[in-house]
Amino acid sequence: MEAAMGLMRRIHPKHTETALSALLSLLPDHSSDLLSQVDQPLQVLCDVESGKEFILCEYNRDADSYRSPWSNKYHPPLEDGQQPSAALRQMEIEANDVFAIYRDQYYEGGVSSVYMWEDDNEGFIACFLIKKDGSKTGQGRRGYLQEGGWDAIHVIQVGPEDDAMAHYCLTSTVMLSLTTNDESSGNFNLSGSIRRQMNMDLSVADGHLCNMGKMIEEMESKLRNSLDQVYFGKTREMVCTLRPPSEVVQLRLPETK
Repeated sequence: MEAAMGLMRRIHPKHTETALSALLSLLPDHSSDLLSQVDQPLQVLCDVESGKEFILCEYNRDADSYRSPWSNKYHPPLEDGQQPSAALRQMEIEANDVFAIYRDQYYEGGVSSVYMWEDDNEGFIACFLIKKDGSKTGQGRRGYLQEGGWDAIHVIQVGPEDDAMAHYCLTSTVMLSLTTNDESSGNFNLSGSIRRQMNMDLSVADGHLCNMGKMIEEMESKLRNSLDQVYFGKTREMVCTLRPPSEVVQLRLPETK
């Protein structure tokens, strides 16, 4: 299992689904562990009843059907699919509306979904998902990328309230993939994923939704900075070392008399 997880961390995000399927056939006894620990690029489906798109993942899946956060119905239809309680469903509706605004402000489009379900420790778990297709044929507004995708998965475990306080455990994963193909940059591909965790004890006076939103906003800011420093920063450093800009080359050349 440890070797399998190490292999998945080194697989290109585009090939995650194929590699995971192969590992599931080799390790059928560890299928539940693999599915719960390996994050795959998010898929999107349209809810015919509401006319809105929603994200498919293991957190809204029951058998081979997926529950829409907009209509609360499974696609394809499933009569006995798992459903959140009435109170949790109401919070889920509010979270989807608020998170859609957050998505538009930070990502300039894309698809978002929020799912909630009861936990065994008398609390609940919430999953916040964002998928942005930044390619020229997708939702990319600037047209720089031939292909590009950003998948963000935020899972928050909320403990039971104690003296108007609750414990929040946030686990966030971001998967980034981009490809350029033009005269200025040539054919270039960059992809990878990053995962971080955050634990906080917060007052529930402002509500769970407000607390979760603040944690996700803070975490996404940290993840974007990490991606900029690790992926883009190191890539720029390597490219400039191997192929320095012309003005740098002129500075390095000795003066001729």
